[in-house]
Parts: sequence; structure tokens; C-alpha cells
Amino acid sequence: MKHLVLPVLFGAAITLAAEAVAVEPDSPPPWAYAVNPPGTKPAPDDGTPLRVPGSATSFTLTQLRNLFSVPDWHPDDHPAMPNSVARGSRPGVFPCGFCHLPNGLGRPENASLAGLPAEYIVRQVAAFKSGERKSAEPRSLPINLMVSVAKGTTDEEVRTAAEYFAALPMRQWIRVVETGTVPRTHVAGWMLVASEPAATEPIGQRIIEMPEDLERTERRDSASGFVAYVPSGSVARGEALVTTGDAGRTTPCGVCHGAELRGLGPVPSLAGRSPSYIVRQLHDMRRGLRQGAWSDLMKAVVAPLTDQDIVAIAAYTASRAP
Repeated sequence: MKHLVLPVLFGAAITLAAEAVAVEPDSPPPWAYAVNPPGTKPAPDDGTPLRVPGSATSFTLTQLRNLFSVPDWHPDDHPAMPNSVARGSRPGVFPCGFCHLPNGLGRPENASLAGLPAEYIVRQVAAFKSGERKSAEPRSLPINLMVSVAKGTTDEEVRTAAEYFAALPMRQWIRVVETGTVPRTHVAGWMLVASEPAATEPIGQRIIEMPEDLERTERRDSASGFVAYVPSGSVARGEALVTTGDAGRTTPCGVCHGAELRGLGPVPSLAGRSPSYIVRQLHDMRRGLRQGAWSDLMKAVVAPLTDQDIVAIAAYTASRAP
């Protein structure tokens, strides 16, 4: 029944957005499209077994960096992973769980897959494979790897992985904090991390999403989440845009994503997901870099949004309980 209602609702969204004045898209915000500085080199491995809290397992740095074997610190925290999630099958086809983690919650440089509709995941992999889905930042290694993996996978591998992640619960993974000042950061490991010596700076119109515990995140500990610092007042502003469309400027997100932003039919949930990821997707849609099913409808909805609107929407959706 929900599937039948969606086209009608999306049609209304197009009509509303078409009446709004489009905003000229600008350069992608570097804080959302984090790129490693040139010449970045990994630390050498001295062979020391590394550990994380709550796990009896240990891995060396070399093992943690093996793209063909997912470091699974907490095997009791999720069902048995299929091969397409746990182990690479052939050159260039890395297991999904390495980037998206065994629990599907992901990191700021990629996407949370936990609880997304399997149909949606399959469709997005196909879009990466066909070139319909691209990033505004061509230097993004996570996106380039995703495209490479998508081109090398079979339909059966994609479907198996999609069904695995769809069955996982989406959990609270990101702590949202409104503030006027944030830690000074730099990019390392394709995400923002605190700089040394420690210092603060004004947040401006940015979202600073970073690990709660950098060491655990670097070890790919799927039990250690993230904090997202957002501008003061942005959650309330985002609530107005998301829930009412801010007096008709755009379409309320709940029309398509559900009243609680937990998804509707094949449309993905937004609640509790990475705000950096949400910002990237809204920018990419506004720039026409995401094509395929439903994309034209979303482009019309995001066309009137300003950069400040996008920050507010991402702050609000990240603050909602999954």
C-alpha cells in the first residue's frame, strides 16, 4: 500500500518545489567531503597485538588494514556475515563490512546501511555501477572504492549483502551537540579528527563530525561511535524545514521518508544517520550528480535549499532517534 502512495506524494513534492526559486549550487563544503592531504602515509606496523574495550579479540595494524578481511571485534553483536560482507572474493571486490562495519552503522566518510530497505541498497549499488550516482568531490577515495566494488560485484553478492544490512537494527550512533565553538580539526583517514595541540575555533555554518574515541575508530571498533557538533539553533531550524517545509519553501521530508523519518516503503530512513553523509547527498542531488529512480523528485525538493538550510536539515535528522 505504501508503495502505491509514494508516486502521488512525490508528484506533490515536484509541484511545490517547482514553484520555488532554485539556488545556484556552489563548491562542495570541504568539511563534509573530507579528503586526505597529499602525501599521507600510514603508520608502520610493529606487530603489536591491538585491542579494544569489550572484546577478547586482537589484531595487528596489518590485519586491520587488510581490505579483504573485515576486522570483527564484536562477533556476538550481529548475525553471521555472508562472504560478500565479511571477505573479499576477488581482486578489487572488497567486503562491504570493511567500510560499513559488521553492524552496518558505518562512518562519516561512507553510509550507515543498517535497517535500510534491501531494495534501496540494491538500487544504489546499481547506480554506482552505471555511473548514475557520483560525488561532487572526485578525489574521494571512499566513493571511488565504492564505484570500483560495485562494478565488480555480481547481482547475487549485492542482494545477499543488501538483505544482511537491511535486517540489522539502526541504533543511536551519533551524538549531536549544538555549539558555537568546536575543536580545531584536520583530515586523517578521510574524516575529521582533532588537531594537536588542542585548540578551538568558531563553528560557523559547518557540521564537525568526528570520532568519540579516535584510537578505537582507527581500529575499526564497531562499538565506538561519533559526535557531531552543529551550529547553535540549527536543530530547531532544521525541524521547521523537515516537518513543515518552512512555510512552503520546500516539501516536508516526512512526506516521503515517514513521519518519524524512519523510512517509507523503498524510501530510506534519515533519523540518526551521519549528518556529513546527509549534507553530501543533498549537495550532490542539488548539483544533479545523483540520477536514476526517485532522483529527479529529490532534486526538485532540494533546489530551493541554501547551504545553511542543508546544514540545519542534517543537524535535525541526525539528532532524531533511529
